[in-house]
Amino acid sequence: MSKAANKTRPSPASVDEFLRAVEHDRRREDSFEMLEIMTRLSGHPPVLWGNIVGFGHYHYTYESGREGEMFLTGFSPRKTALTAYIMGGFSAYDDLMSRLGQFKIGKTCLYITRLSNIDRSVLEDLIGQSLAYMRDKYSVE
Repeated sequence: MSKAANKTRPSPASVDEFLRAVEHDRRREDSFEMLEIMTRLSGHPPVLWGNIVGFGHYHYTYESGREGEMFLTGFSPRKTALTAYIMGGFSAYDDLMSRLGQFKIGKTCLYITRLSNIDRSVLEDLIGQSLAYMRDKYSVE
């Protein structure tokens, strides 16, 4: 079976330059705050994975045999929202989600229009618990 390379891969590009180039002032400020939060909670330096700022990494192997590397957590300053990647999904976090504030979710994406609409301590708990889940599941530091 041939293995296609992941489209989302780490690069040597500057995270700081990437974030400084965010056009929307509020989104840029929120991005730098998220950078601080995720750097502190993950204990890993930020790395640009395409247009996502990722922290740490893990190796995965699907039942199909496909395998690769991905970040433990990360975020991206998209045009419509700051998108945080909660890699374990949201099903285990109903209590936290009910106290988080204004947001939308996808499978692993937490869409935040403004950090001012989010309870930061709940956000930090959510990121911290997601990191713990990923570290346990994939035996990473």
